[in-house]
Amino acid sequence: MLNVHDLSISFGGESLFEEISFRLNAGDAVGLIGKNGAGKSTLLKLLAGKVVADSGAIATNKEVKIGFLEQDIDFEQGKTVLEESYQAFAEIKMLEARLDEINHQLAERDDYESGAYHQLIVDLNELTHRYELVGGYHYQGQTEKVLLGLGFKKEDFDKQTNTFSGGWRMRIELAKLLLQNNDVLLLDEPTNHLDIESIIWLEQFLKEYAGAVVIVSHDKMFLDNVTNRTIEISLGKIYDYNKPYSKFLQFRAEIREQQLNAQKNQEREIQQAERLIERFRAKSSKASMAQSLIKKLDKMERIAVDVDDNSTMKVRFPLSIVPGKVIAELDGISKNYGKNEVLRDIDLLIERDSKMAFVGQNGQGKTTLAKIIVGELGHDGNLKIGHNVQIGYFAQNQAEYLDGGKTVLDTMIDAATEANRSKVRDILGSFLFSGDEVEKYVKVLSGGEKNRLALAKLLLQPFNVLVMDEPTNHLDIRSKTVLKEALNNFEGTLILVSHDRDFLQGLTNKVYEFKDKKIKEYLGDIDFYLEQRQAQNFREIERTAPSRTKKDTVSSGREGYEAQKKKKALKNKVSKVEKQIATLEKEIAGMDHELLMDYDNVAANPQFFDDYHEKKGNLDALMQEWEKLQEALED
Repeated sequence: MLNVHDLSISFGGESLFEEISFRLNAGDAVGLIGKNGAGKSTLLKLLAGKVVADSGAIATNKEVKIGFLEQDIDFEQGKTVLEESYQAFAEIKMLEARLDEINHQLAERDDYESGAYHQLIVDLNELTHRYELVGGYHYQGQTEKVLLGLGFKKEDFDKQTNTFSGGWRMRIELAKLLLQNNDVLLLDEPTNHLDIESIIWLEQFLKEYAGAVVIVSHDKMFLDNVTNRTIEISLGKIYDYNKPYSKFLQFRAEIREQQLNAQKNQEREIQQAERLIERFRAKSSKASMAQSLIKKLDKMERIAVDVDDNSTMKVRFPLSIVPGKVIAELDGISKNYGKNEVLRDIDLLIERDSKMAFVGQNGQGKTTLAKIIVGELGHDGNLKIGHNVQIGYFAQNQAEYLDGGKTVLDTMIDAATEANRSKVRDILGSFLFSGDEVEKYVKVLSGGEKNRLALAKLLLQPFNVLVMDEPTNHLDIRSKTVLKEALNNFEGTLILVSHDRDFLQGLTNKVYEFKDKKIKEYLGDIDFYLEQRQAQNFREIERTAPSRTKKDTVSSGREGYEAQKKKKALKNKVSKVEKQIATLEKEIAGMDHELLMDYDNVAANPQFFDDYHEKKGNLDALMQEWEKLQEALED
């Protein structure tokens, strides 16, 4: 499907990787891993044809369609969510415009016997047939199905895209990509802006995807659930094994251990041979033996050990001054965005040295409350900040506030004070920006490097309260571990917004769950919260039914059992119908291909068109049934 041969690329004289080769086949789900700046996003851009390599080649069939989800996207203003999503169907939209034009002409003309009028009829028939072949009668239902899976509600479909945050606009871009029927999907950090429920849906979609997928992600569970192959970029080389992420790490460690043992044995053999050579050289009778051993050593292929890039950033968040006992008091805090009420009458007391996590689905108000606490959002109700409180804030999109036209060093110097300007280079070195790397422009940095720079910039301000909103987005797995250790050692007050259980474990002593415009306190760490919710991880919580009202709680256990039983039956029906839809769509696509490739022979078989239209009718019926089942599930 796609063949990479001896690919090399460098930026500013610095090589990212040299002469790497691999092949992508249908069914490959590849996790592309490596440190921030190793070249993962660059490799995706090379595969997508967005960047040209210094040397080497990427060979693929002309018919292969490649879809690419980038970290940074631009949207055309003035389109609704549905209109933007329909951009995935370029040919269908072109055919619709042409069909509208012909129908308009036919309605205005009355020269029914003319050649021009007859030609319009011919064109209309041909275009209608083509419209049916490319799925013109089904694309709207498909679009709604994907948008619902990615977390949109039906009432969102007609809203302008510019009314949504960057994370939701990224979901629209992902929806377009999934609707395009590409042969190869290249996904750069697809889960960064998704809540758990949407991640689960995307996992299921990718598991059933027939083409090849290459995913850059630092979500270990997502990689383990989706991928069947891992390619690591490390120090300009790649390591490629047919195993998901966790098994790859274990297998690679075993391979390296075997290499080390083999190398030690070989070294002993070489040293023994060298001692014999020195001994035999002194004796003329043994000179030929010495020469034989020398030739043997020259021909010996030295065993190499895979080199690991073990460099990690060094982070320490120092406490500025000791604040008062009360950090903040929130009394009756409410927040609306127009008619959309997000928070209602929130009361919260934040005390010194608290370590708290904000958890819950996207859109439930976690980021909103964090912004209210740091003074970035207006609100109803009272907020009182305590004595000597100095807040450091790391926003979810913190990297977007960086000026792409500045260098890494200038970014830090401009943010520094007289007291810490002399420490700028030391701080940058701790975050793996050393030597010429500090002269790089921000605009050429990877997403993870921008996040590292934003973290480094945070250290230039004094604080004793740290509020961090999804700080692990774009960070590689090693950097996430280092950041977690630094937060564990932070002696101040900590508020973390995250849906990453691995990251939150051991960091907090209170959890606040955001749901239905309210917050609920759990006096324990994230494991205690999950235990109380009777779940192993956030994914299980998202799969469970919405929390019951007081009235529901006192109803009979039999009613609850029956409700769960009915819901499970509906879910099974939905799953069965979705499988039937997928099978029919695949069969129809195959028949479409036959029509395009060999129309004359196919047209000679009247049974073909009978089968074709029967399958189309069955597909329409199944789509309608699927919509009814989804509505029943929502109710």
